[in-house]
Amino acid sequence: MVIVAILLICAIAAPWIATHDPLAQDLTRVLASPSPAHWFGTDEYGRDIFSRVVYGSRVTLYIIFLVTVIVGPVGLLIGTMSGYFGGWVDSVFMRITDIFISFPSLVLALAFVAALGPGLEHAVIAIALTSWPPVARLARAETMTFRKSDYVVAAQLQGASAARILFHYIAIMCLPSLIVRLTMNMATVILTAAALGFLGLGAQPPLPEWGAMISTGRSYMLESWWLVAFPGAAIMLVSLAFNLLGDGLRDLLDPRTE
Repeated sequence: MVIVAILLICAIAAPWIATHDPLAQDLTRVLASPSPAHWFGTDEYGRDIFSRVVYGSRVTLYIIFLVTVIVGPVGLLIGTMSGYFGGWVDSVFMRITDIFISFPSLVLALAFVAALGPGLEHAVIAIALTSWPPVARLARAETMTFRKSDYVVAAQLQGASAARILFHYIAIMCLPSLIVRLTMNMATVILTAAALGFLGLGAQPPLPEWGAMISTGRSYMLESWWLVAFPGAAIMLVSLAFNLLGDGLRDLLDPRTE
């Protein structure tokens, strides 16, 4: 939670935390090593690495937020409908889900980005399209445990519609598990976004995105290690933080652990 809080603070207060303009070039300070003037050194254009890492937190949170906003409702809707109605509805939705799950998420994201074209928004869409199947699977499993519960049967006997039962009785019960899943999924989103940026299919230069920073710095990494070390450390720490946060939320929200 501390690392995630620091990420949020860096994203919100980036103009005040950053020591330099992340896009400003200074050709007199090209590939300068870490120093009091440039805490994380400079890149091949003389841009301050620390400022670019700080502003990169905005890009990371932007991707996480948009992917979660898309994946959460889509996965919840498909999973609850599949688990509640069963039959041909379940078969159709789950076969579509199986098709998406059968491909590695990064390979499928690369295919979508290649079709849509490089760019941050296209990367978000591609990551979202590859991230919803596990959420739908989880929502389906949770729904199948709740659909025969006494309170659901009582609502059916009172004449409640299927839509009301899904949204007012079942979806709410699925939320704790989905919150945990989405939180732990954020680490995968960060790594996939960094991989797309590294390959030049995500955020485009000069936008300070951590994966793209590693990609441009790899040509100089043997002499200027800071070009890849600090963005790589940011990716590692934030991914680890979301994984640990997901574990903590699972222990907190899962009554079976008590």
